[in-house]
Amino acid sequence: MSREPFIHKSPLIRYSLLILGWFSFVCGVIGILLPVVPTSPFLILSAACFLRSSPRFYYWLINHRWFGIYIRYYLDGKGIPRRAKVMILLMLWVMMLSSALLIVKIRWVSAVMIGIAAAVSLYIIRQPEPAVIKGDPEQR
Repeated sequence: MSREPFIHKSPLIRYSLLILGWFSFVCGVIGILLPVVPTSPFLILSAACFLRSSPRFYYWLINHRWFGIYIRYYLDGKGIPRRAKVMILLMLWVMMLSSALLIVKIRWVSAVMIGIAAAVSLYIIRQPEPAVIKGDPEQR
């Protein structure tokens, strides 16, 4: 891990960061279920908040069975694993196209949605992919 947690000296700031960290974590989990809500930014924000407020929760999050590896990759600057990229892009385009073409009736809104999906896709595709190491338990 590239970051070592430290507890902020001010109790007000520490507890505020702890509350914000848990709120952000809940929003990130909701983002798993609702495609319009992002997951990764909320989980990264949670890690940042826990980094300054609770080493216990920080280590719990970065070592979490499902979320930890992606947060560690981000913190270490390794990027997004290929499997995650494929899933992100698949879900993004299924949800955006179905919403833009079947639900939204205003053409310019649909065009904006598809444009946003294209921009996000470019961003995701351009992210580095971690090197695959044989036998590495983090490479699932």
